[in-house]
Amino acid sequence: MPYVNTNGIRVSYERSGHGEPVLLIMGSAAAGHVWTVNQTPALNAAGYETVTFDNRGTGNSDAPVGKYSLADLVADTRGLVEALDLAPCRVVGASMGAMVAQQLALESPELVRSAVLIATRSRSDAVRRAWSAADRTLLESGVELPPRYAALRSVVEMLSPRTLNDDAKAAMWLEIFELSGGSSEKSGGQTWVNTDEDRRESLRGIEVPCRVIAFTDDLITPPHLAVEVADAIPDCDYVEVPDCGHMGYLESPETVNSAIIEFLDKH
Repeated sequence: MPYVNTNGIRVSYERSGHGEPVLLIMGSAAAGHVWTVNQTPALNAAGYETVTFDNRGTGNSDAPVGKYSLADLVADTRGLVEALDLAPCRVVGASMGAMVAQQLALESPELVRSAVLIATRSRSDAVRRAWSAADRTLLESGVELPPRYAALRSVVEMLSPRTLNDDAKAAMWLEIFELSGGSSEKSGGQTWVNTDEDRRESLRGIEVPCRVIAFTDDLITPPHLAVEVADAIPDCDYVEVPDCGHMGYLESPETVNSAIIEFLDKH
């Protein structure tokens, strides 16, 4: 895979398709290739070029020692957009990647034409704050969860009851997560990215068109927090996809892809 040097690190990226560029920003502890399962083929077929990349600490990108910040990830992304001469580009982000997209649109509107924010939030409530604190405590303890246990936890956290109650689908996802269980060790620095700060007021300064896509059964970025993002951004609409958890873009890809493409075609 090709690389660019940005913000003092080497970032791995991949381009596919032809047309106006769409930059896809993945969430925490996941590499950019997750987008290639469902989203990049659909976007390419719709006439867009797609650019995916591995955030610092994941995939083939550098994993500097230490605690990462949201500002680090935004600076990495800004450097990638500039190095590849993508601006102004459409941006799609999921989870932590959606927070990066929010901040990029706020700080560098000249780089962003429009943004789709999937499974996003602008603050944490009591449960989500406790969740972040627990993850950091576990990381600091040095305890490494067995892959089978980590896979079970991820599946329960990330997917909907509809998927969990389907034996064949649940077994498939348990196997996938267990096989990919090593990624979290490299991405430990991302655990320190502050997703708890209340950023609603700052989001009112975003001037580019945005769409929030939320999932009804999302435990990590539940709809009531996603709605707050859509309400804060002046030119932003909201789509909620039923029967999906945090990874609804993998559980109901056709619905999510249609919502992404319909918005990007308008903006």
